[in-house]
Amino acid sequence: MPTEQKICEIKIGNFSVNSKVSLSPLAGITDYVMRKLLREYSKTCLLTTEMISSEALVQKQDTNISYSDNKESPVSFQIEGHKPELMAKSAKILEKKADIIDINMGCPINKIVKGNDGCALMKNPELAKDIVIAVKETVNIPVTCKFRLGWGLDTKNFIEFAQIMQSAGASAVTVHARTRSQMYSGNADWKELSNLKGEIDIPYFANGDIDSPESAMKCLEISDADGIAVGRASMGDLSLIYRIEEYINTGKLLKEPNLPEKISMLKKHLDSEIAFRGEETGIKFFRKFYPCYIKNIRGGAEYRHRLVTELNYKNIISILDEILLNEKN
Repeated sequence: MPTEQKICEIKIGNFSVNSKVSLSPLAGITDYVMRKLLREYSKTCLLTTEMISSEALVQKQDTNISYSDNKESPVSFQIEGHKPELMAKSAKILEKKADIIDINMGCPINKIVKGNDGCALMKNPELAKDIVIAVKETVNIPVTCKFRLGWGLDTKNFIEFAQIMQSAGASAVTVHARTRSQMYSGNADWKELSNLKGEIDIPYFANGDIDSPESAMKCLEISDADGIAVGRASMGDLSLIYRIEEYINTGKLLKEPNLPEKISMLKKHLDSEIAFRGEETGIKFFRKFYPCYIKNIRGGAEYRHRLVTELNYKNIISILDEILLNEKN
């Protein structure tokens, strides 16, 4: 279990984060349950909520406001939208639960950018600036932004965009080292991110392709970033962020969880989602996590198919026990 770590402070406005590692927001993934489980390993990383629609929140269509029980700190709440007034109102609603408000300007999926949200804001820097100003004037906590290198490979504007966000009042930025046109294909260009150094006076976090303590350290060195944001790789390993912190802080490389440990994590994660959402909804919600927890095992494709189509809790546990038995033999 976690041991004492030395402090690596990053100042984000008037708030200090004692870690170089943050959890990158993942829609439908980094929910309250996953964040709470991650916090059992890392007491210092900056957690980030899944993307919260400003319109749904303000119009009270989003009724799942049990995002936090005030034990998550440090935590950033990420909001999404393109209307400055609604973004400001949603930030105000969330302010009492958050340490930081983060603005999504990097989501590349079609249904988001078609609504002029997410990465579409990189094509409209003035609107993005207006959003930051509106949110900044409404809340008394730091405001940050997450975006990409640009819309396309020939329209990379992340340096200018970061400067505009800083001038609007952003206290830090996180940059996914791909363009919107790349989506999640190809390799994250950490070297490109190093061009931000000296161009802005606020901290920047590097994001993309960080899936181990070694890759995290390499990303920090190549990008020259103040910190890193870990996303998809945390889905099947709740200890990853803590192990990254330990490697950055002490140089100690902790062992990756073995299969029995990952299955134990999976069961606890599944049980927690069921407790939070109810059995049927929790089981259905959890389907996206199975491939991450049991990747690279013998007969993985068959086990994944069985798990994602199974709705009976006892049968799911039986399949997981079968996986362990199969790996032993």
